[in-house]
Amino acid sequence: MAEQRFYTLTEVSEILNISLSQTRILVTSGQLEGIQIGGRGQWRVENSKLEEYISRAYAQTKEALAKGTAESLTSAS
Repeated sequence: MAEQRFYTLTEVSEILNISLSQTRILVTSGQLEGIQIGGRGQWRVENSKLEEYISRAYAQTKEALAKGTAESLTSAS
């Protein structure tokens, strides 16, 4: 079975265990790259872009922990 290339925002929110509105904010703010398809504002996030976002979040968290500022993290951009 082939790996899924694109995720819906609902799928991304389930993967990240966050709300759909939080996921939409990540995408519309550009923190998580996505593409808008169709005429009704449907968004898709490519698997590789989600993995990049997660990697950035890990790196940012690691840096914040080293500085002792992990609680002040607000985004993974």
